[in-house]
Amino acid sequence: MKTRAAVLYEMGSEQPYSQSQPLKVEELELDEPRAHEVLIKIHAAGLCHSDLSVINGSRPRPMPMALGHEAAGEVIQTGSDVLGFEKGDHVVCVFIPSCGHCIPCREGRPALCENGAESNEKGEMLEGGIRLSNNQGEVHHHLGVSGFAEYAVVSENSIVKIDKEIPFERAAVFGCAVITGIGAVMNTAQIRPGSNVAIVGLGGIGLNAIIGARLAGANEIIALDINENKFDIAKELGATAVFNSKDEDIVDKIKSYVDGGVEYAFETAGVTPAMETAYAITKRGGTTVTTGLPDPSQQFAFPQVTLAAEERTIKGSYVGSCVPDRDIPRFTNLYQKGRLNIDPLISKTLTLDEINEGFDELANGDAGRIIIKMN
Repeated sequence: MKTRAAVLYEMGSEQPYSQSQPLKVEELELDEPRAHEVLIKIHAAGLCHSDLSVINGSRPRPMPMALGHEAAGEVIQTGSDVLGFEKGDHVVCVFIPSCGHCIPCREGRPALCENGAESNEKGEMLEGGIRLSNNQGEVHHHLGVSGFAEYAVVSENSIVKIDKEIPFERAAVFGCAVITGIGAVMNTAQIRPGSNVAIVGLGGIGLNAIIGARLAGANEIIALDINENKFDIAKELGATAVFNSKDEDIVDKIKSYVDGGVEYAFETAGVTPAMETAYAITKRGGTTVTTGLPDPSQQFAFPQVTLAAEERTIKGSYVGSCVPDRDIPRFTNLYQKGRLNIDPLISKTLTLDEINEGFDELANGDAGRIIIKMN
C-alpha cells in the first residue's frame, strides 16, 4: 500500500529547517505486516529531541530513514500469529520493541532489550528486514515505529493497547515523553515522599518529570531551564520554584533555597552543562539521574572522590526504566481520572507538511510538545 511519510535523506542540515527542509514528505510503499506485526493508521505523533538528534546528526542512523517514534493510532490489519490485538484497537507506540527472550527482558527490563536495540541501530523491524521503500530503494525504520506517516507497520511488541476514549493527540505522548519523564522519577530513582527534587531541562521529558515528582509526593520540586518562557507551565504542572540555570551562582542559589542541595536531581536536557548543574546541586548522599542523550562525543567530568566520600549515586534512565505494558495503562488511567494532567504540555498541533517548521520550534526551545495530527 501507499503511505505519505516524512523521510530524512541526510543528517546535519542547518537551521532554519523551514528553509533547508531536511524532512521530505513523500509517498512510500509500505509492505503488509508479517508474522507478529500489525498495520496501524497513525492519527497523531509527537516531535521529540530523539528525532531532532537524528536530524542534526548527534544520533547517527542509517539513511534514508522515515522518522518518528512517539505516536498513537488504530490497528487496521494484523499479521499472522499476533496475540492480544485486533482490528479497531487503539494503541500507543513504544520505541524500544522488547523481544521477551534476551536477558534484560527476562529480568523485567524491556527498555534494555538487546534485540530491540540491535534492530533499532540497523533501522530495521524487530522481526528483521525493512517494510518501507521508494523508487530509490529501501527506507529505514526509526526505532521500529516511523510514526511521522499516515500508516506504519510495527511489531506487536512495539505497541500497547489503550482506552478508545483517550484522544490520539494526547495518547501519543505516553509512548515517550510521559513514560521517560515520569518513569525516571518513579521507576529509576524511586524517590521517597517528602524528598526535595530538581529537574534541569524543561522539555517534554523534564515537564513530565515534574508531574512524576508531584505524583510521588515530593516536597520541593525545583525546575531549572535557560528559557524562562517554560517557567509558567512548570509551575502549572507542580514546580514549587523556578530558576534560570544560566545564572553564574545557580548552584549557590539552589543550595541556599534547599539547605545543602536536593536529594534527587534529574538531568533531562541532554547536554553536558545541564548534567554538571544537576550533579552540583545534588546533596551529600543524593542521587543524580540523567535521561538525556547528548552527542556521543560529549564527556561528563566530576570529582571522583565525591562518589565515595559523599555516598553519591549517578544513574542513567532509558525510557524511564519502564515496562510499557505495565506503565502505560497505569499512566493513562491516571490521566483519565484527572490526576496526571498532560494537557498543558501540548503547545501546538501541526500538519505533516509543517513538520520542518515544528522542528525549528523544538530546536529553539520554544515548545513543550508539538503534535503532528494526521488527516
